Amino acid sequence: MATEALSVSNLHAYYGDSHVLYGVSFALEARGVLALLGRNGAGKSTCISSIMGLLPPREGEIKLFGKTISGLAPEQISKLGIGLVPQGRRIFPSLSVRENLAVAAQRQTEGDKPWTLARIYDLFPRMKERQNQLAGSLSGGEQQMLAIGRGLMGNPKVLLLDEPSEGLAPLIVQEVGRTIKRLKDEGQSIILVEQNSQLALEVADQVVILNTGECAFVGTAEEVRANDDLITQNLGIFHAH
Repeated sequence: MATEALSVSNLHAYYGDSHVLYGVSFALEARGVLALLGRNGAGKSTCISSIMGLLPPREGEIKLFGKTISGLAPEQISKLGIGLVPQGRRIFPSLSVRENLAVAAQRQTEGDKPWTLARIYDLFPRMKERQNQLAGSLSGGEQQMLAIGRGLMGNPKVLLLDEPSEGLAPLIVQEVGRTIKRLKDEGQSIILVEQNSQLALEVADQVVILNTGECAFVGTAEEVRANDDLITQNLGIFHAH
């Protein structure tokens, strides 16, 4: 049986009095990529906020490799091994590329191969070329790579990628896709929140489609690829093969 890297069961979350997640349940398999899809306002970001402890769930449980993390503070959750590459990148523009990466380095070196500057530079050669450049002067695509590199420097057991292709040119989106595939090949467990369903379906093993705070679909990427209606109904777009 596959090991569950992260499991979410019967998650209910609220913003004040507004009930925004209704009994969401899914599990990310270790070394796999799970794509979290849905229209704007479907509850994807809320789900990420709940996993990170920024919006603690009122009901339900979140486990990281079998250990309950729901109810813990965001700092603790991060230390236990959940890394977030936030929407909008949020790098430090006035620090150099190298400083952005170094700031994020965690002392922990569990696991087979901890992420080091050298490994990040191997993954993103352009970051090595630009290591002394201020992060704010990088292109959008380079900033996204830096944000992913920074997320990896914490040596996460599970990496959450929140809308990594947002606002990027098609060629750069392909590069993001290649990066995600390579991380998966290296054994990184990933949850990918993505508006670009084509990119998501290319890299994901598992798919969860949220619709108004509920799971409209939980299954494999293959099932979604074979059923255009799922995408059309829940995302409002036609997915061309």
